[in-house]
Amino acid sequence: MCDTYVALGHATKNGNVIFGKNSDRRGNEAQLITYVPRKSYSTGEVLKCTHIEIPQVSETAAVILSQPYWMYGAEMGANEHGVVIGNEAVSSKEPLRDTGLLGMDILRLGLERSKSAKEALNIMIDLLEKHGQGGIHNEKGLNYHNSYIIADSSEAYVIEAVGEWWIVENVKDVRSISNNISIRGKGDRRKEGIIQHAIERGYCKDEDSFDFMLTFTDHELPEKFPPDTRDGCSLKQLNDNKGNITVEMIMNFLRTHEPAGICMHGRYNQSVGSQVSELKQGNKKSIHWFTGSTIPCLGIFKPYMFPIDGQNVLEPGPYSDINKEWFWSKHSKFVKPLRANPQLENEERSAYYQKIQPIEKEILKEVENLINQEGEISEQELFSKIKVINNEAWKKSLETIE
Repeated sequence: MCDTYVALGHATKNGNVIFGKNSDRRGNEAQLITYVPRKSYSTGEVLKCTHIEIPQVSETAAVILSQPYWMYGAEMGANEHGVVIGNEAVSSKEPLRDTGLLGMDILRLGLERSKSAKEALNIMIDLLEKHGQGGIHNEKGLNYHNSYIIADSSEAYVIEAVGEWWIVENVKDVRSISNNISIRGKGDRRKEGIIQHAIERGYCKDEDSFDFMLTFTDHELPEKFPPDTRDGCSLKQLNDNKGNITVEMIMNFLRTHEPAGICMHGRYNQSVGSQVSELKQGNKKSIHWFTGSTIPCLGIFKPYMFPIDGQNVLEPGPYSDINKEWFWSKHSKFVKPLRANPQLENEERSAYYQKIQPIEKEILKEVENLINQEGEISEQELFSKIKVINNEAWKKSLETIE
């Protein structure tokens, strides 16, 4: 289970697009902040994804990823052109494929091969059409369909893919997705033949009764999600704050415990990584914040800016084993006693909150002060200072768990 948010510029306080996502997966599945620089490839090169190989393109963009350690793909990430993508697992009436591109492979490929949200959308559709989505997502053999939010500094899209069928919604102001199919009606764009396919399979009676969410979902859904559900809670948070949404606010949304448990503290499944991105128009540089640790309320967001050189990242996966020396591993072990019953008072957890929250607030303030100087200082000085803040944020995060 996951939750992804986006607010377009006219819905935020400062006019920049803001994106956020929690990745909820097995609590013992490390998720790493990895970096892949821009690369060029020769004609005919082949790319090994998680389960299949596909043709490589001539050039890929630099990307920063929040990546489950064992796969090629990623749960969320950003590229050097200011494109961000997050995905959600969804179920449907359509059959699952035993092999193909993982939904998270498609996400990474969308980032590596695009310069805008619209281009990423078209690339991901093309990958779905050519290679299909499929294959297991963890050691338990989990398999699922996928929903995505794709955004840049100007626009955002929701694309939902069930089997070979896909549909797109253009985001108008704010949008969130959780682990249910969510696009209503016929969408703004869809794969040719999808309505006829639904009629032939008996999912709906005719074109007039076609509603993608209700037609393809394999379980009963309400006409409108109540606010005590993840879907309803996340959308209400955005709608209630239209015009005033900030980076810090989205961080707090991702840390919500009541009423819907968006910050997941489950015994087996947890929020194992989080991202918030502020996407800026013009020549200004976007800021991408990652926890690089499990459970966002028990972690600190660290800022990144392209180019990523000198900022704290790991080599991209896949890795065959979890390294106990990774920050993610150390943090997960440290917070284990603090995870249970987040809605109840816990003195030890409260003491830890009082330690980490001022650190993050200071980091946010430092970045805000630095961004306010943009245009007054050189790009080189801006990058240099972001690098210092990034490394200091990681250093302080490590100190809180030692």
